[in-house]
Amino acid sequence: MKEKEFCLLEEPWIRVLRQDCTVEEVSLVDALVRAHTFRALAGELPTQDAAMLRMLLAVLYAVFARTREAGGAEPLADADDALRRWQTLWEGGHFPEQPIRAYLEAYRERFYLFHPERPFWQVKAAEVGTYFKAAKLNGVIAESGNKYRLFAGRAGEAKEVLTYAEAARWLLHLNGYDDTSAKPKQKGLPSPGAGWLGKLGLVWAEGDNLFETLMLNFVMVDDNEELWDENCPVWELDAPPEQERREIALPQSQMQLLTLQSRRLLLQRDARGVTGVTLLGGDFFDRKNAFSEQMTVWAHIDAKGKAADYWQPRRHDPQKQIWREFASIASAEAPKGKPGVVRWRELLEYNGMLQRNLLVRLRIAGVKYGDKDFFIKDIFSDSIQFHTALLAEIGREWNRRVQEEVALADRAAGIVAQLGRNLDSANGHANGALADFAKMQFYYRIDIPFRRFLEKIDPQADYEGKAVWREEWREAERRIALALGEELIGEALPTAFLGREQDGRRYSLPEAYNQFQYQIKQLLG
Repeated sequence: MKEKEFCLLEEPWIRVLRQDCTVEEVSLVDALVRAHTFRALAGELPTQDAAMLRMLLAVLYAVFARTREAGGAEPLADADDALRRWQTLWEGGHFPEQPIRAYLEAYRERFYLFHPERPFWQVKAAEVGTYFKAAKLNGVIAESGNKYRLFAGRAGEAKEVLTYAEAARWLLHLNGYDDTSAKPKQKGLPSPGAGWLGKLGLVWAEGDNLFETLMLNFVMVDDNEELWDENCPVWELDAPPEQERREIALPQSQMQLLTLQSRRLLLQRDARGVTGVTLLGGDFFDRKNAFSEQMTVWAHIDAKGKAADYWQPRRHDPQKQIWREFASIASAEAPKGKPGVVRWRELLEYNGMLQRNLLVRLRIAGVKYGDKDFFIKDIFSDSIQFHTALLAEIGREWNRRVQEEVALADRAAGIVAQLGRNLDSANGHANGALADFAKMQFYYRIDIPFRRFLEKIDPQADYEGKAVWREEWREAERRIALALGEELIGEALPTAFLGREQDGRRYSLPEAYNQFQYQIKQLLG
């Protein structure tokens, strides 16, 4: 078997969605220079797309932070220079081929999946790490060494062996989202936790094609509108980091952060393909105020007098639709708490580099872990779009109103849940199952109507039109809540009409329904 094999610069391995909606595998070079011809990345999972997007962005930083768009070395001088270079690329409508090819060819030896010295995204030191079969590497059917899926999406050899192209994609995914099940080889080492991407509430901007998506996430200045630190991506290092569970300072370079080695990995193969991977904990850092991360939502942590307040990445709740997180994504009142890619969009529009009458499209993806992040339970994604003016000063009032409507929907969901809880009590049940079901159903039923309401909002429209939109939405929300309430009443047991005594109070269907109707009408009109 060849020691040097599968060059990612020329072998097809990145899955993309073509304009005719078919999926194609392309090389790393083609994914960038032909990005304008593809609709989007099309990996096996949205979390894989996020990991792939970040790797492609690292290449763009490495090229265009140092090279003119037409070719020729010219490091960025200042933030104004960075914005001009971004604008030139954007107006060109595609990435120039010559500087990308020249850069990648200079590091060709670092882009072989199998290499005697520098295999891509891997280190030889990981040979001593925990061994996992291919099913651990494959995120679609991910398994730990002692926990197997009863119903797997693949079986037989397809479960036991990955092609080189598959293994290259899943290598990025495992590095970003690995759980905490692997044991350290040295005693007394700190826990790095899940992979860095697994700690985030990942969010990224989407465009009409892959070129636009990459550009909208190509944040060329930091939160202070200054250039990022230089540093370099992992493939440029003379020697890759090998130390197990190494705590490092927060990367201030996008090239370093986007290629963070959360795990030390080494693929294992035989004549059939990739059969497994050995794994050690890798680099990690303190999440407090980690504002160099541009692709996450944030949580404000109140230290309650023990220490200074701070921000840290907040994972998405898989039970929540993304519009319920609108305040975390677009709030004008908490600019520090907004994702960097959203602030970047605002900066581009403020400087006249993007039209203000477009829709903002954002996508999220996340992993839900089990206790102490010991295993992966679920993978989820969602998307949202709204008028770009909601991010501008002209949209500040409606930005606040959208947040009010989200809060109102949460209150309505609580009223629906209370109806379910009261009916459970009237039926003689006390497990809260009907309350949870009712709340989930309410959010499910208002999901599409709320998204339509959000997309219709144009802060630049006349006042009368704005009022109509909100009244239409509240009427739709009220109808949905009342219809759901009637369904819950219709499915109640006959004995619920008489009701039951519980905790010194009598619960009955008529009383529960009357209370529900009154509260919904008071809330929504």
